[in-house]
Amino acid sequence: MDKRDFIKKISLAALATPLYSSSLNTSLKNVSNYSASKLAAKEDFWLKVRQDYKLKPDYINLESGYYNIIPTPTLDAMIKHAKMVNYQGSFYMRTVQWDNKKRMSEKLANILGSTAKNVIITRNTTESLDMVIKGMDWNIGDEAIYAEQDYGAMKVMFEQVAKRFSTVNKIVSIPNHPKSDDDIVEIYAKAITPKTKLLMVCHMINITGQILPVKKICQMAHKKGVQVMVDGAHCVGHFNFNIEDLECDYYGSSLHKWLAVPLGVGMLYVKDKHIDTLWPLFADYNQEPGNIVKLNHTGTLPVHHDLTIENAIDYYNMLGADRKEKRMRYLQEYWTSKVRNYSDIIVNTPLDSHRACGIANVGIASMTPKELAERLMSKYKIFTVAINYANVKGCRISPNVFTTLEELDVLVNALKEMAA
Repeated sequence: MDKRDFIKKISLAALATPLYSSSLNTSLKNVSNYSASKLAAKEDFWLKVRQDYKLKPDYINLESGYYNIIPTPTLDAMIKHAKMVNYQGSFYMRTVQWDNKKRMSEKLANILGSTAKNVIITRNTTESLDMVIKGMDWNIGDEAIYAEQDYGAMKVMFEQVAKRFSTVNKIVSIPNHPKSDDDIVEIYAKAITPKTKLLMVCHMINITGQILPVKKICQMAHKKGVQVMVDGAHCVGHFNFNIEDLECDYYGSSLHKWLAVPLGVGMLYVKDKHIDTLWPLFADYNQEPGNIVKLNHTGTLPVHHDLTIENAIDYYNMLGADRKEKRMRYLQEYWTSKVRNYSDIIVNTPLDSHRACGIANVGIASMTPKELAERLMSKYKIFTVAINYANVKGCRISPNVFTTLEELDVLVNALKEMAA
C-alpha cells in the first residue's frame, strides 16, 4: 500500500460517523408500517426527531429559511471532521483533500438525480448563480429575463453585467396566486425576444414559498433558443425532484438551508454542453474539455464543512425524502388553513398543495411587515423575517422538522389576536 492510499484509508475512517445514537434512528423502528402521508401527522414521532436538535428556548424559531439548524449527529460529525483536518494539517490538504471533495460531489449528485460530472460544491446559491451570470459571453444588446420576486444578489449581478456589457434586463412579476401553470409560463414567454440569452427562474420563490413549474418553463424557453438558470436555494433537501427531469441548463442551491449542511456549502449543476462556455469566477489551471472542476477553483476553504455533506445526506436519507416533504407541507398547510379565510389576514402563498411546501408568507392588512415581525417577537416570542417588496407584504414563516403543532398554534392565535 503506497502512502497516498494509506492516508486515504485513515482519512475515510475518520469521516465515518455512525448515526445509531440519533433519536431519529431509534424512533424509525416503531413507524416502519406508516406511510409518509400518515406519518406527517404523527406528532409523537416528530417530537422524537426534535430531540436530535439543540434549540434555543427563548423563542419559537420560524425562520429556518436563512439557515437550517443542523441536527446534533451532523454537528458532531462536523466537529469530528474539523479535529481530523486540524490534526493532519497541511498533510491532509496536500494529499486527499480533493479525493474527498470529489466523493462528496458524487454523493450529492446521487440525491439530485445527476452525476458528479455535472455538479460542483460551492459556498452558496449566490456564488453558484453569479458564476453563471458573470461567466457567460455577453454581447451588446443581449437580453436577460428574471422576476422582481427573485433573490436580490442575482438581480444585482444582472445589473452589473448590464453596466459592463450593455446588455438589457427584462423584469417580469409573478402573481402570488396563479390560476394555472400556463399563466406562469406565459409571463416568461411574453418577455422573450430573439435577443434573449438567459432566463432566470426560481424553483421556489424565497419570499413566499411558491413552487414554479420549472420544467414547463424550460421546455418553452428551449423551443425559443433560450437557456434557463434555476434558483433552487430552498429546494434541495426540502421536497422531492430530479434535477435532470427539470431540463434546466443550470441549477444552484444552498445546502446549508434544507439539506442542513453546515454554513457555507452550496452546489451548482451545469449541463454538459455549457461547461466549456462558462468563465470561472476564479481562474484555474487548464482542465481538459468538459471538466466541470474548472469552475470550482475558489482557494482554500473550510474543508470540514464540505466533508459534512455526507453526514447531512445520511441523516436526510435516514429520515426519508418523502417523509420530510410530507411533514413540511403538512406543517405549512396546518397553520395556513386556519388563517386563510380570517378577516384582515393575508396569506401570500398559493393554496394548491403542489404549488408550495414548507414555506409560506402571511401579512395583516393593518400592519406593516416590520411591525408584524416585531410584534410577533416582542409579544409572542416568535422569530420570523419581514418581507416588504415585489407585491409581497408579510412575514415569511419557515418551520422545520423540529417544529411542533403547539408552536404553530401560538402563531395562529397571535395572528388572529393582532388581526382582531
